[in-house]
Amino acid sequence: MAPSAVLVHVPDVEAGLHWYMRAFPQARAVYLDAFNFTVLDINGFSIEIVQADEKVGAGQNGTVLYWSVPCLQSAIEHFTQLGAKLYRGPMSIENGLSMCQFQDPFGNLIGFRGEFEDSV
Repeated sequence: MAPSAVLVHVPDVEAGLHWYMRAFPQARAVYLDAFNFTVLDINGFSIEIVQADEKVGAGQNGTVLYWSVPCLQSAIEHFTQLGAKLYRGPMSIENGLSMCQFQDPFGNLIGFRGEFEDSV
């Protein structure tokens, strides 16, 4: 098995899609005409921005997906510029890496793991 997609629940799909396209500029938007739905594809992995509802709301109540980044400081700067708020960390973890979590404008958490360079 391998992960194939993460669903990000937001109160406004259009605003969520716009923000995540800026947050992950390497993602390729793929419109699925049969479903009237746009998926963000990163090398075969899908970020699916979906409508929050009574069963699954937006916010930091559950699982956090961590993205591996080459430079944690660069990721922190990028997401801060987009209006995301540092939620936890950065903190040291195994193998000389650090991690942190950001809260997107919709209340969801995004995790990052990578090397942290104080001089950047």
